[in-house]
Amino acid sequence: MFERSRKGEHALLIQPHAGGPPDDGVSEEFTDLARSAGASIAALLTARIDRPNPSTLIGSGKLEEVKAAADATGADLVLVNFPLSPGQERNLERFLERRVLDRTGLILDIFAQRARSHEGKLQVELAQLRHMATRLVRGWTHLERQRGGSIGLRGPGETQLETDRRLLQKRVEQLQKRLEKVEVQRTQMRRARVRSELPRVALVGYTNAGKSTLFNALTGAGAYAADQLFATLDPTVRRVDLSGGSVVLADTVGFVRDLPHELVAAFRSTLSEAREADLLLHVIDANDPLREERIAQVDEVLQEIGAGEIPQMLVFNKIDRIEGAQPRHDQPNEGRERVWVSARDGLGLDLLQHALAQRLGMQRVRGHVDLQAGGARLRARLHDLGAVMQETHDEHGWHLQVDLALADAHRLAAQAGGHPLEPLLPPVIDA
Repeated sequence: MFERSRKGEHALLIQPHAGGPPDDGVSEEFTDLARSAGASIAALLTARIDRPNPSTLIGSGKLEEVKAAADATGADLVLVNFPLSPGQERNLERFLERRVLDRTGLILDIFAQRARSHEGKLQVELAQLRHMATRLVRGWTHLERQRGGSIGLRGPGETQLETDRRLLQKRVEQLQKRLEKVEVQRTQMRRARVRSELPRVALVGYTNAGKSTLFNALTGAGAYAADQLFATLDPTVRRVDLSGGSVVLADTVGFVRDLPHELVAAFRSTLSEAREADLLLHVIDANDPLREERIAQVDEVLQEIGAGEIPQMLVFNKIDRIEGAQPRHDQPNEGRERVWVSARDGLGLDLLQHALAQRLGMQRVRGHVDLQAGGARLRARLHDLGAVMQETHDEHGWHLQVDLALADAHRLAAQAGGHPLEPLLPPVIDA
């Protein structure tokens, strides 16, 4: 791993595209990624690629243009918004005489800067090592030229390369074992939350849609939030009290188009917060002209991590940036439920909380429950939920006055075989 300079780097950006004019949205996102990594932008060049050059991706004419632009602007780094093969990356560096980084390497570098938790750092390092494994050869070509490759005369370059590969593989295995231990701990904590029987809600969405700001507004957690891509990577879980009960809310890593597979694989355990949720709050930048495309891209990643079938509620954030927009709650006959809010200004959060309570069946039920001696376990569960408002006891058992969430009443009724909670269902709904 190398440590990026705190001053950033002067980068020349190359945006390949196939046929037609380049997509401005794609170029803008790539520029934002570069700035998020700490780079200053020297220039942005587009390169039409109908048939990628197997050795350099772009043709010789465009390569000369890139070299001239890099020399003229003083760029010391070239970023390519395309996954490069190790050979293409090596050939581009040799011709341009500058460090070259593709889209995957750029996102990995941003993740390396943003990771704060022990698990996040392990996951990023594992993804970096897997990405680096195919690129080791370029660091030792100067040693390979020192001696021939005949039998008995193998050069120190090859020996060092083999050593590097063994060390890298050993480090990968160590990281995988440590991550397995962390995942066991995370699974135990998740099981404890499941035992608490609180509904689980996960915030998902395109990066920089305002998930962490919304998370802070709902929970007061103080999670890091900034107007930049991948401002936060590490999942944060908090309990949120709604009008009809409580939920467990999880903030997850943001998604981006063409998210590198190395990162999807490395962050699979972190993204399990989304896979195991009862409801996904899909946060969308309402002011983004490409918001429909972003929604589709997030849905694609959710399918990839096994969370595509979990119910969703769309939360259109940042309505403060749209002139005349007001908070509202849309419940269409077809399609996903939608709530329009501004997490920064606190607009529409009451609508969102009410929508959550409705969606998760958090209406309240009240009534009288008589329990015989065999109902001690049910009585304990009611006390654990804080549902017992008043209690008396005689020779026939316990007599309880209860007030609890509808979802809890249904769950306990199922566990107790219906009786003695059946008189509470259908419930008396607390308006």
